[in-house]
Amino acid sequence: MAGDELFSDLPVQTKARTLDAGGPRLREPVRDQVELRAVDLDRLIGADHPARVIWDYVQGLDLRALEQAVRAREHTPGQAPVSPRLLLALWLYATSEGVGSARALARLCESHNAYRWLCGGVSVNYHGLADFRTADPDLLDRLLTENVATLSAANVIDLDEVVQDGVRVRASAGAASFRRKKTLHKELKKAQRRVAQLRQEVDDDPDASNRRIQAAGERAAREREARVNAALAKLAQIEAERERRAKTNKNQVAKQKEPRASTTDPQARIMKMADGGYRPAYNCQLGTVAKGQIVVAVEATAIGSDRGLMPPMLAQIERRYGRRPKRYLVDGGFNKNDDTEWAAGIGVKVYGPPIRSKHNTDPYAPRCDDGPGVAAWRRRMKSPHGKTVYKRRTMGECINARFRQWDFRQFVIRGRLKVRAVLSMFALANNILQGYRLIQIAA
Repeated sequence: MAGDELFSDLPVQTKARTLDAGGPRLREPVRDQVELRAVDLDRLIGADHPARVIWDYVQGLDLRALEQAVRAREHTPGQAPVSPRLLLALWLYATSEGVGSARALARLCESHNAYRWLCGGVSVNYHGLADFRTADPDLLDRLLTENVATLSAANVIDLDEVVQDGVRVRASAGAASFRRKKTLHKELKKAQRRVAQLRQEVDDDPDASNRRIQAAGERAAREREARVNAALAKLAQIEAERERRAKTNKNQVAKQKEPRASTTDPQARIMKMADGGYRPAYNCQLGTVAKGQIVVAVEATAIGSDRGLMPPMLAQIERRYGRRPKRYLVDGGFNKNDDTEWAAGIGVKVYGPPIRSKHNTDPYAPRCDDGPGVAAWRRRMKSPHGKTVYKRRTMGECINARFRQWDFRQFVIRGRLKVRAVLSMFALANNILQGYRLIQIAA
């Protein structure tokens, strides 16, 4: 084939073509590529980071009771669970950072350096975190006692002077979940019918895949039935309390509306909150050492008033540490002459303001029905020394402020025992970090 025929179809080029520069060339992020990075976990946080303080504390604990309950053993098959020591450290640090959700904590373990350092490459899931948090309230109670006893033995705190204060925290229940007795009986019958219906469907359904879904529905219906039964039991307790109060204050009880109980959290009660509103809540009691801001005892109650809650807290302190405080500082909400007289009988001096009379009488003046303990309390609170001692009670408010800063505003769990476990977690996290500061100052 001739050369002119071979290239006959090519266009005739009259002048040289200029190269088209095109669009700008940039470095754009490519997030689907796989990278290998060398990370030193120990350098993710500083040497004095609070996570290290908490881990050092957890490392020294005796958790053999929890470890012995683990079914996975060496030289045997089975998935190894997350160490209880790690779970406890994660929750203590998360509490001090205002993280109260197990799902949020699980996400932080993958992204936040402090939580990644604590995990040390161990993966956690929110189910395990949620179950561990309230699984063993007795363990948290024991750890709180041991922590305070250690600080007291090191002369870092003085248990001679204790402050008691109450803080109302929103419960995990809506106001609409509170029902009267008649409505609760209707809800109970509906729940019982639903349980029976689902059981029959599970028995009749041959499909194994759907059976699992129906079994989950049956379990939810049984839990609903149990909560309604618990609400009825709580309602009976409220009615019994009203009958007792009616013997001494019949007119006040007669003005009250028909009692109600929650089908979501039967142990919660509607209380007057700090902002003046009324919401389902728990009354969380804290016994603290004001000088040092260390929590020594906790309690969660469903009683809206602080009156009458001083003797149980004093008894708890004696049970924990084998001794009573010499000076006990409370605010006016705890004022009850019988409690003051009882405390004086066991050698405890109460410091608290007397209730102001609407007749403008002197609250410090002796009364004809005062016992020796109440009379001494009036003289004590009138004296300049008593007023100086009572001013130290304001230091106990720092604990409440710190807990509020840690988002101690609403519980995400239900039931008084679980609420008490979460409250103990807050107290323990506070004591670990605050105790570390006190030890550093004393060193």
